[in-house]
Amino acid sequence: MARNQQEEVRALQDTIYVLGGKWKLPIINSICNGNNRFKEIQQSIPGITSRMLSKELKDMELNNLVKRTEDRDAEIAILYESTDYCKSFGPIITEMINWGISHREHIKNKKTNTAL
Repeated sequence: MARNQQEEVRALQDTIYVLGGKWKLPIINSICNGNNRFKEIQQSIPGITSRMLSKELKDMELNNLVKRTEDRDAEIAILYESTDYCKSFGPIITEMINWGISHREHIKNKKTNTAL
């Protein structure tokens, strides 16, 4: 059966629209690693501003990737958690992390071999 390239491109564009940008994947990774409060998330991601984190969390909430809840027992009452929908992307994120590690090594080795 022939693949429908236009449909595949649309699906890729949808994925990039929802998960694209510099911050969404690191935010998902942070939340999935137990950082549920705004400050914890911000401190776990070097370089992200509170304004950008706030914007991205709102966008991710609209796309059903994170759930924002109030913790009435705590002084800082807002918690963020990944949704089941977001967790379905977990294996892909793991593969992206593995690929990133391999790619970094590949580039370092290439630079070392070129310098010789």
